[in-house]
Amino acid sequence: MNPSVGVPQQDEAQPYFFRYIQRITSPDVITVLERQLDETVPLLRSISDDKSLYRYAEGKWSIREMWSHVNDAERVFVYRALWFARGFDTSLPSFDQEVGAKAAAANRIAWPRHIDEFQHIRRATLSFFRHLPNDAWESRGTASGGEFTVRALAYVVAGHADHHLTILKEKYLR
Repeated sequence: MNPSVGVPQQDEAQPYFFRYIQRITSPDVITVLERQLDETVPLLRSISDDKSLYRYAEGKWSIREMWSHVNDAERVFVYRALWFARGFDTSLPSFDQEVGAKAAAANRIAWPRHIDEFQHIRRATLSFFRHLPNDAWESRGTASGGEFTVRALAYVVAGHADHHLTILKEKYLR
């Protein structure tokens, strides 16, 4: 394990994002990200194309929309990590999930494509984090009006996926 990886401290991200960070207790976030890929793909593949259009309540996203959001958010969080790890100091904007979800038109995309997209994104995420120089994990930058470390963003990626996997299991697949 990279010696710079470990559970983020409170000063490494905005308080809101600790709802995701705190879901991951392992000091080895890369192994968590790998395990999520291995465990999530079979679960997603067990969902039929018809079921992927299911909404558990009025006004809630379909499974396709929710997973499209997971894919988009992972891209955004990793882009932020890349930006900060490479030493850029320009602040990055916030990410409005509702705007993104609407523009994605996820229900028009076949469910297997969402799953394939998750696999490709997660493999790229793993490649990025595996090859970071040790000191890059401590790099900081500003996004959404608050400061983050690269390490915190890796935990946000894992925790955000875990959050939505829990919702998927508890609200959509019961």
